[in-house]
Amino acid sequence: MTALSASEKKQRYDRRQALELLADLPMGQLMNLAHQERVRRFPEGMVTFVVDTNPNYTNVCVTGCAFCAFYRKRHDTDAYLLSWQAYIEAIRSACPHVHIHPFSPAEIAFMAGQETCSVSEVLKTLWNTGIRTIPGGGAEILTEPVRRIIAPRKATTDQWLDVCEKAHRIGFKTTATMMFGHVETDEDIIDHLLRLRELQDFTSGFTSFIPWSFKPGRTPLAQQVKHPAHPARYVRIIAVARLVLDNFPHIQSSWFSENISAGQLGLLAGADDFGGVLVEEHVHKEAGHDRQATVDNVVTIIRRAGFIPARRDSHYRIQETFAPPAPAGANCLSVSEA
Repeated sequence: MTALSASEKKQRYDRRQALELLADLPMGQLMNLAHQERVRRFPEGMVTFVVDTNPNYTNVCVTGCAFCAFYRKRHDTDAYLLSWQAYIEAIRSACPHVHIHPFSPAEIAFMAGQETCSVSEVLKTLWNTGIRTIPGGGAEILTEPVRRIIAPRKATTDQWLDVCEKAHRIGFKTTATMMFGHVETDEDIIDHLLRLRELQDFTSGFTSFIPWSFKPGRTPLAQQVKHPAHPARYVRIIAVARLVLDNFPHIQSSWFSENISAGQLGLLAGADDFGGVLVEEHVHKEAGHDRQATVDNVVTIIRRAGFIPARRDSHYRIQETFAPPAPAGANCLSVSEA
């Protein structure tokens, strides 16, 4: 059965069909299929975003990933380290209503190793401090051949998934990311999606899927991968994710990780979320990818794509709904990319 046949019969895509979607289906057909699925799930035409910030309690890292320009070694002159316990307490003291969304599965696996305790113990400690959600960073590509090239000292595929499974069992909700556009193949991307889908079948703990493309910039991996992935690749992956990750509530398209045009196209290719209005971000910036936007910018961008903007929280609960797009033919505010 082909991918189109599976779609027509509303059947789950298998690995071969998912590869066909990614590699062979014309972009127009793929975007149309994904958009139809998005409309089926979210018929009200709403696109959500969150107001957030990404402060870093340290830039010291032992994994030394080839795709990262942010990390420093312990003795580098510009290395810094703040106590994460004190950091979280300071945030809670200054901003008691802010939702804290800390520590990726890779970081949690590292903590368990450093403290010579189990992953479950680390997770329960975080739970007891009031943490309820975990970002899905560190997934990169969930296949070992790729991880051995780009992040050989980071948590393995199985370790990353194990932390997510244990977190979901406790009650945490997590996101799931994917960084593409470096040394991975189409098969690696599909295997990544299928591993996520398989775990979601058992735990239902993932809230959203968030892909982003590798930015060579000043990273070590830039010697091997000199150019970022084309924005069309990003849009294609958004669409495939909407169709293959049939048990994921949300798919995110981002103005920040790519560009405004690609982010808008992602909203027409199955995504229902537009990411965050980042007040502070350093990791991408160190790689030479620096973008800024305000709430007004993001609201206007979403409207210009034909959707109703809505601000959400980290649990994807709607906090504020904005005016819908202007009727066709009405004057629209022009927005330029930051």
